[in-house]
Amino acid sequence: MTLAGEMRGAAAALLATPDGARAAAPFADDAARRWIEYRPRPRPGLSIADLGRTARKAAHRLLATALSPPAYAQAMTVLALEEILDRREGWARGRHSEDYHVIVFGAPSDDEWGWRFEGHHLSVSMTVAGDRVSPAPVFLGANPARVDTGGRVVLRPLAVEEDLAHELLRAMPAALRRRAVIADRAPSDVRSATNPASTVLTPHGVPRADLRPGERALLDQLIAVHLGRLPDDLAAALDPTGSDVHFAWEGPPGPGTRHYYRIQADDLLIEFDNTSEDGNHAHSVLRRPRGEFGGDILAAHRAGFPHD
Repeated sequence: MTLAGEMRGAAAALLATPDGARAAAPFADDAARRWIEYRPRPRPGLSIADLGRTARKAAHRLLATALSPPAYAQAMTVLALEEILDRREGWARGRHSEDYHVIVFGAPSDDEWGWRFEGHHLSVSMTVAGDRVSPAPVFLGANPARVDTGGRVVLRPLAVEEDLAHELLRAMPAALRRRAVIADRAPSDVRSATNPASTVLTPHGVPRADLRPGERALLDQLIAVHLGRLPDDLAAALDPTGSDVHFAWEGPPGPGTRHYYRIQADDLLIEFDNTSEDGNHAHSVLRRPRGEFGGDILAAHRAGFPHD
């Protein structure tokens, strides 16, 4: 079965449950469909907390169609972190691990439809046109980003994404590192934020072509980790190897401080930040300046078929 077929089956199973039927929304509602909000805010969709056991499992199975097994594990950790964060805050905000929403735009049997699973620190949007699937935005965050005991890590869901970038920066010779570090202070959030469209960001940083073989291999590993959140076919389609790839860093180069990096290619924007002063609140996002919310496949689909 194709990935589009898997998503159709999972979405149809959700909508077929008495609770899940309320997750349906019009595909033409662009304001709701072209939406990303990873902060704890009201959002379109049906709360997981309001679903019965069958519908809740269907919603998770839909989410799993869009993520690789490791990324699905990261996503489930993000949900669990809501309870950890709520305890740290003295239970003051009433955060909970079921405060996530699912929404299906259009009917899965339609030529064009999509869906989203979203809540605090997690936002996964997928668009389907015919048998093609377009991912993005895909956001995962973690607060706390790290939980320790006795100086050893208990939980750190975005460790690889962070550590590989530090390793890449340390591997660069001083002159190249100065080109890669485009600002001494990191931003407070990813640059693309909650905007419905992302753009190419400047300055670009250092191009992949200027890296030495070992550094280039580290950058390729880092890209593979981010793309590896997606199913293999989607990851392969977005692989920018051979194109004009750039890496940029903002903030101090050492761990335990506020820092940010981004990787850019023709239709790919990967951002990562660790936003708190103690370096314990991480955000990461995969966006596509030309393919956001299925813009690429919808345009191609409509060019080949008449639509009202």
